[in-house]
Amino acid sequence: MIDAHVHLENGPLSKDYVFEFIKSAQEKGIDHLQILDHTHRFFEFKEMYEDICQIPAQKEWFLKKQKNSIQEYIDLIEKVKKEPLPVQVTWGLEVCYKKEREAFLKKALQVYPFDFMVGSVHDVFDRLYDISAFSKELLWNQYQSKDIYAAYYQQLKSCIESDLFTQIGHPDVIKLYQIDPGYDLTPTYHELATLAKTHGVAMEDNTGAYYRYRHPQIGLHPTLRKILLAKEVPILWASDAHVPQNVGRCYDRLKEAY
Repeated sequence: MIDAHVHLENGPLSKDYVFEFIKSAQEKGIDHLQILDHTHRFFEFKEMYEDICQIPAQKEWFLKKQKNSIQEYIDLIEKVKKEPLPVQVTWGLEVCYKKEREAFLKKALQVYPFDFMVGSVHDVFDRLYDISAFSKELLWNQYQSKDIYAAYYQQLKSCIESDLFTQIGHPDVIKLYQIDPGYDLTPTYHELATLAKTHGVAMEDNTGAYYRYRHPQIGLHPTLRKILLAKEVPILWASDAHVPQNVGRCYDRLKEAY
């Protein structure tokens, strides 16, 4: 069993911290752990965030996230790869994708031969959509929900079409605050599934919104999951764990969805 999306974000880039995740994986019956971190952690990706940093609250948030050079992460990977491991561990990045930054990404992501690469959309109209301190004020209270959803999914389609990624992170997480999109998303789900199949990209069934934001749906919207399965798009289970104890979290509930 895989947990395809596990973050080191809330701890140091150290072997000891990695082994806390590995221990948790063993306890949960996870035999393949995909470890990653957000590009916003690494100084080399700062250029990608210039747009969101035009808003002071977002700039403050971003600067707190900047902690390390990508080389420190690469050094950690090489150290852990030399250790005997009780589970399979593979390494990647979660990239905050924006079409406007695609040329930069194509060059920046060549820095190391990562095992996998996750493409995710984390902002709409240059506003982060999931930060409790300010997202409702900056985004959800300023734009119509139908426009937010449409812009999010357009970026997600471009993310798939870029051919930069092996998997798409939390594809429908824009639903996290349970705000009605104002239109039927079924055609959008079909488009996403077709693109993912065409481009050979896996889609995450990510439990993060369920336990972090108390969204009633476990992972993907049932209709999106059904469409992905019907089109035989690869689906990867993921916890979006940001601390070791959340590895494989709510997998028992996710299993019921299948």
